[in-house]
Amino acid sequence: MTLLFKALLGALVVVLIALLSKTRNYYIAGLLPLFPTFALLAHYIVGSERGSEALRMTILFGIWAVIPYLVYLISLYGFVGAMRLPLALSSAVVCWGLAAWLLIIVWRRWYGLN
Repeated sequence: MTLLFKALLGALVVVLIALLSKTRNYYIAGLLPLFPTFALLAHYIVGSERGSEALRMTILFGIWAVIPYLVYLISLYGFVGAMRLPLALSSAVVCWGLAAWLLIIVWRRWYGLN
């Protein structure tokens, strides 16, 4: 049941993004992915299954996780002017992946996690 709820919530966000992208306020579609839909789910699951200390660590990591998204946006902004859209999007996702990988490596070393 919870898996179905998560899927429906994700589908709702996708539909809202598609609808907003067709309006004269299309730029708001860029704000909707930042609504904490999946963060709410993750925080609930971690908090209920692992406790408040694990939840606090997850929240702190989430704060730092904004950096890869920022890398994605900055790189996409530059790539869109120089490449076709599919290649620009793919390249920006690669940049996000590298930034996320680096964040995980640094996080593990900083907090001594293996």
